Amino acid sequence: MHPELTVLLVEDDLPMQLGCMQALQLAGIGVQAVGSAEAARARLHAGWPGVVVTDMRLPGDDGMSLIRACHALEAELPVIMITGHGDVSLAVEAMRSGAYDFIPKPFSPEALVEVVRRALDKRALTLEVVRLRRALEISDGLAGRLVGSTPQIDAVRRLVLDVARSPVDVLIHGETGTGKEVVAQALHDFSDRRNAPFVALNCGGLPDNLLDSELFGHEAGAFTGAQRRRVGKIEHASGGTLFLDEVESMPMTMQIKLLRVLQDRQVERLGSNERRSVDVRIIAATKDDLLQRSREQNFRADLYYRLNVVTIDLPPLRERREDVQLLLEHFMLLAASRYKRTPPTLSAAQLQRLMAHDWPGNVRELKNAADCLVLGVRQELLRDVAADTPTPAPSLSEAVEQFERQLIAEELRRQEGHLGRTARALNTPKTTLADKVRKYGLNSGSEG
Repeated sequence: MHPELTVLLVEDDLPMQLGCMQALQLAGIGVQAVGSAEAARARLHAGWPGVVVTDMRLPGDDGMSLIRACHALEAELPVIMITGHGDVSLAVEAMRSGAYDFIPKPFSPEALVEVVRRALDKRALTLEVVRLRRALEISDGLAGRLVGSTPQIDAVRRLVLDVARSPVDVLIHGETGTGKEVVAQALHDFSDRRNAPFVALNCGGLPDNLLDSELFGHEAGAFTGAQRRRVGKIEHASGGTLFLDEVESMPMTMQIKLLRVLQDRQVERLGSNERRSVDVRIIAATKDDLLQRSREQNFRADLYYRLNVVTIDLPPLRERREDVQLLLEHFMLLAASRYKRTPPTLSAAQLQRLMAHDWPGNVRELKNAADCLVLGVRQELLRDVAADTPTPAPSLSEAVEQFERQLIAEELRRQEGHLGRTARALNTPKTTLADKVRKYGLNSGSEG
């Protein structure tokens, strides 16, 4: 019934233990058996996927002490007590101590299976609630980092959640300022590696010789000036995540060495002949088309395909203009808290000007604009915004296009980026809608 769950049977009487195991196994229920409370406690942990069935009388600690230990470990862990005939007072005490149910001896195999099935149902529900709560916490936390409500950013968040807990290497592609390091940090923080180091290195910020030492480390005397041994970024990130930004600027010689690391998960410090194993997840980021660069022989094709197991494409801000207001409010609140200022209130006309801007610097440029608005600093982009000067009314054709773009964007959001469903909702041919999506710089999540 619940193939992923199991029963831990605690019974020192071998014939009774065998009979209970057979009854449960014939009912298709997985079961493990131990002969003491001490052995049972060694197998249990918070979130243990199963239920406990224990006899009251055991060698050493008795069943009552095991119930209390299970309740202290996790109050929701179901424990079923097997009691002797007439031990009503013990059964009552067991229920008060946190037991899920009790079975008085003698009992039929059917009675045991029925109680265990109910306990397994309860345990499955509890674990599912915990899983959903954890997923919701992660999702909420991610929404606070990758801010936006458009289908494009929704798709990014879903992909991050899908791969965060996997050890797979990831390539993040996006224009300058789209938030590549934010995504890399989220992949690390929502993974099982979150308690280990997140090590970031900009491959374009160091000369070739220093990049070699930064990545792989060196032994004392490996080169002029190397007075002491140094652990490289890859080795330091072992157990955690290494983030390589601007990987497209990595020299060819370094690309060959990085490829070896990806293949073997071993590093060799400069000046050493010893190879060291590393358990590191590599997340690389680029603003370039690495496949095109590999065709032009400016980037190794084998390294591209090694990095390109999972690719996360970050949309530029001009392709999700509907998120500008949400992002602006988010960044202004952060700036107001940081600078201890009151965030300004912008008019509809001011917001319209900001949404019409192309934002070549993407989210980073918008964040800087939010800081300036809170501080009252009037940069060129913000002069008209701050003054709230009137703007010419749009022409009829411009107004129609603005309305059409907004209508399509809203429906795409409601349909989670699904092009086919959006076309049906708007009562328009899918090919016509696809042309308009391209025209207005919108993205659809799926073609269906």
